[in-house]
Amino acid sequence: MTEQLRFHNLTLGYDRHPAVHHLNGAIASGSLTAVVGPNGAGKSTLFKGVVGVIKPLAGRIELNGVRPQDIAYLPQIADIDRTFPVNVYDMVAMGLWRRKGLFGGIGRKDRDTVEAALAAVGLTGFEQRAIGTLSGGQMQRMLFARLLLQDARVIVLDEPFNAIDAKTSADLLALVRTWHAEQRTVLAALHDLDLVKAHFPDALLLAREPVAWGATATVLTPENILKARHMCEAFDEQAEACAVAA
Repeated sequence: MTEQLRFHNLTLGYDRHPAVHHLNGAIASGSLTAVVGPNGAGKSTLFKGVVGVIKPLAGRIELNGVRPQDIAYLPQIADIDRTFPVNVYDMVAMGLWRRKGLFGGIGRKDRDTVEAALAAVGLTGFEQRAIGTLSGGQMQRMLFARLLLQDARVIVLDEPFNAIDAKTSADLLALVRTWHAEQRTVLAALHDLDLVKAHFPDALLLAREPVAWGATATVLTPENILKARHMCEAFDEQAEACAVAA
């Protein structure tokens, strides 16, 4: 196994309050891994650590040659500011920034690439629409088009299929499978266990601490899922959230 990322006794959190504890293990290059767990389990915190938004409180993340521009990050859709005055075309074109630079010009070839990305997610004809007018599914399609332009080795998706329609979920899942076939490393935080079992070969079950990690069939057992809920409920402030299914 060629390791893309390795976690060494990693602890992450905010204001010195840990949200992820004692994580050890590796993500293989080219793997497709689902990170699952109850609400409040630390999934989003882990992803923010991977992409460098927050720094470890303890331990470290070994990137094994991965540069910041090699990682594409999709935060939860609720974290996107829809009031930002930009149209769909320009938002997607932002995916070129890391390669072109903030003030780099966009030539004919780049414009063709943007248009191809919009077509790939089913948004041809939406180029001039303000992002604030998009539905949740259209918004997520646009953000996936931006990811396509980043052409990243590592793709980190935080709840990519949450609160969108079934057709959009299926279309975007097809893109995830394409990335996997291209040997890109994909991490996705998910709640739908049936989807994980059907499409994600590997899984990390997290409840602030790792519960199980490996092949999905051996990780997502009823016993492990129950253990994850109990572990999360041990943190009193998360007891209500942990009642939600993984």
